[in-house]
Amino acid sequence: MTEHSDRTDSATRAYVDHRNLLFTVAYEMLGSAADAEDVLQETWLRWAGVDLGAVRDARAYLVRIVTRQSLDRLRALGRRKEYYVGPWLPEPLLTAPDVAEDVELAESVSMAMLLVLETLTPTERAVFVLREVFESEYDDIAEAVGKTPAAVRQIAHRARAHVAARRPRGTVSPAETRAALQAFQRAVETGDMRRLLDILAPDVVALSDGGGVRHALLRPVVGADKVARLLAAGWYKRGVERSVEPIQVNGGPGLLVRADGEIDGVLAVRVDDGCVSGLYHVRNPEKLNRVRRQTPMSR
Repeated sequence: MTEHSDRTDSATRAYVDHRNLLFTVAYEMLGSAADAEDVLQETWLRWAGVDLGAVRDARAYLVRIVTRQSLDRLRALGRRKEYYVGPWLPEPLLTAPDVAEDVELAESVSMAMLLVLETLTPTERAVFVLREVFESEYDDIAEAVGKTPAAVRQIAHRARAHVAARRPRGTVSPAETRAALQAFQRAVETGDMRRLLDILAPDVVALSDGGGVRHALLRPVVGADKVARLLAAGWYKRGVERSVEPIQVNGGPGLLVRADGEIDGVLAVRVDDGCVSGLYHVRNPEKLNRVRRQTPMSR
């Protein structure tokens, strides 16, 4: 075996060992699995050309590459979103139970948190994700974002305060989440207004994303009465047989919606205090590729 093939094998092993982590970093930065996969391909091309003998910490080095690539992609995405038809929601992922068991990871990839992260600047988002979710050292983050460690500390403080003022409420037990999802599913399937009003929080917010291809809400709908009426009215369309299946979406509860047997959308559900407080309905067909198979994620 040649020295070149040894180096390639070592580079491949390190990349494969950290791939799920790298995907998670890129996805939390971008809110798009498709773009995260593109970033990972670019990261591999750069990693394959690195002198491994000079690499002290493969994990930190790979995270640095993926962060830089994600930042470039995030700035391009910002311009792309300006021309997006209708409201934009993150691309939903079908996740394994182990993601939900890691409470911090589950919160960080939830629809609610990803929408909060959208309100940060690209650099603030990178610093927050690397520090708060992946516990990277300030020196490593500084190299990744091209700032001094002192500047990174200030950015982290600012981003932390920004997120804290907007982040979802406290964590909910798995049992409470399951009970709320089951009650919500029954209410949706029956179109029972009383059941819907019982399970929806008074200040529930519903958002949807059709990408200009499927019908979606033009703006958020707020309040239990309005959301209940929306669900009851939208569920029963003549000539369409609808069904729902409980799934894990982005580490949390959700429903896979089918119309005449075909996947029609994903409804990610936010639960607080035993009630549904947030509904994130993704119908854009281009964003439904990751709900057919589980996506591994890790910290």
